[in-house]
Amino acid sequence: MVADKLVHLGVDLGTSSCKVVAVDQDGSVLAVATRSYPLHSARPGWSEQNPDDWWAATDEAVGEVTATLPRRGAEVVAIGLSAQMHGLVALDDANTVIRPSILWNDQRCEAECEDITENLGGIDAVISAIDNRMITGFTAGKIVWLREHEPNNFRAISHVLNPKDYLRWQMNGQFVTDVSDASGTGLFDVRNRRWSTPMLNAVGIGIDVLPAVVESTESTGTVHASLAAKWNIPSDVQVYGGGGDAVIQTASMAITGPGDIGVTLGTAGIVAAAADFCPDNKRGTVQLSCYNLPGQWHVMGVSLSAAGGMQWLTHMLTELPGASGLDVTDLIALARDVPAGSDGLLFLPFLAGERAPHYAPSASAAWVGLGIRHRLGHMVRSVIEGALLNMRETFETFRELGISCDRIIASGGATRDPFWLQTMADIFGTTVVTTTGGSEGGAYGAAIIAGLGAQTWDTAEDAFRHVEVLSSFEPDRDAHRIYDSVFAAHRKLHAHFTDVYQDIEQARRS
Repeated sequence: MVADKLVHLGVDLGTSSCKVVAVDQDGSVLAVATRSYPLHSARPGWSEQNPDDWWAATDEAVGEVTATLPRRGAEVVAIGLSAQMHGLVALDDANTVIRPSILWNDQRCEAECEDITENLGGIDAVISAIDNRMITGFTAGKIVWLREHEPNNFRAISHVLNPKDYLRWQMNGQFVTDVSDASGTGLFDVRNRRWSTPMLNAVGIGIDVLPAVVESTESTGTVHASLAAKWNIPSDVQVYGGGGDAVIQTASMAITGPGDIGVTLGTAGIVAAAADFCPDNKRGTVQLSCYNLPGQWHVMGVSLSAAGGMQWLTHMLTELPGASGLDVTDLIALARDVPAGSDGLLFLPFLAGERAPHYAPSASAAWVGLGIRHRLGHMVRSVIEGALLNMRETFETFRELGISCDRIIASGGATRDPFWLQTMADIFGTTVVTTTGGSEGGAYGAAIIAGLGAQTWDTAEDAFRHVEVLSSFEPDRDAHRIYDSVFAAHRKLHAHFTDVYQDIEQARRS
């Protein structure tokens, strides 16, 4: 029995802020700190951030956390990293950032993604190379966009990193990524856990530009001595591989193998699972990654608007005179009085295009079935149902891929309201639980994965043995029967509207 508990730091670099948590050997969160930074959008569809802002936020947040620990940081034994995936950080030969990072939600490279797909020989060839279709979120399209539109910047590239790995370079000077974050670049052979030569050739870069790849639990070296002194942590503290946020969020929910499926309800919605085999993603309907546990894979579908639909609706309504104090809780109260299925009102939640269950960057949102009988409560409930029905399509795809589900573990900001969780149980027809750990997201997962690397725990099961169920929701049989009928109608709508989306997009560009 040790006198002082071992502490692991988890750093999660999100799109709006950096969160740092300290987790002890019992899995308890001892301290949390966050720092925010701006998002820049010079043109519609563009999304960029300054990597120097990320580092300043991380440096401050880590310093705050270590200063609040009982031994002020001396008990730290490992650092794990997580961050928003897909972002392009380009460094020159002096290791200087060439331009602002192009982020995961930037939509500028749709044409470049189409060109990559065509040059490689079509969607089937792309899936054969990287086990995914080429999507605008991936780093690959951003690199080609840079080549075509900023050739001087492209020629200056010496290193390409994802956001997480820019933090690593700042911490220890190593150009290294992990298998899960590499999987989200569009340049990685996920099945064989290595960079894809055909894809590198298609994009026009050499493997020397890319970081070395390790498993998430592997050490990537110690922090700089000056940084260790500044944070008051031991000079031999190792920085571990870590993972992309959408993947390591699944680990934070204690999903270590088949049986559980994770659903994250944030602005976007994620349906995710761990598998001990690499599924055959022939249609490219899901996103495959290597998981944060060696020998496993991560299967994921990302709906770009989930709780974001409610955020949008609330924001729109607060523009009405006298409604400035309205919040999401007020709207959900109206939805509680509306029956399951919203009296036939359906909402397509494609407010920002869509990635899963349908890859459709130009798709747009719509209410269908709106009639004079419907009130605001119907519209609110239909927005929540629309997000969850859309995510159920991904859930059904998992079953087709041979991924079983005994229960859903839910996390994300929207899960603070039981209405979302009960509606999810009713729509999916499966038990839904929330657990400890998942609420701290990727930062918690990064800390646990680092602890596994540092051998604080022998196995993933040991690491997560402390995780407890906080709440549980069973599906209502009558509501589920209604939602089965509603789901049958909902899943037909995308195909019906495909031509309309194209017409709207053409009109917008003309």
